[in-house]
Amino acid sequence: MNIKTTLPDAGEAKLRYLDADFEVLRPGRFVVCSVTGRRIALEDLRYWSVDLQEAFFDAQSAFTRWKQVQDAP
Repeated sequence: MNIKTTLPDAGEAKLRYLDADFEVLRPGRFVVCSVTGRRIALEDLRYWSVDLQEAFFDAQSAFTRWKQVQDAP
């Protein structure tokens, strides 16, 4: 992905999370962590769930969400 060509504004991006990459559906500079609510700059985005289509700020946030899903009935 070429960050410079996909970020014309400073708003929230809309992404489709794929297995080893993501597709930009609406350009922006960041996404929001589904666990912490913290902004994640696209160039710093490393953790997401393809199944849930959610982004995570860090490994701990991803693990927290994984446990929530595993514990759900």
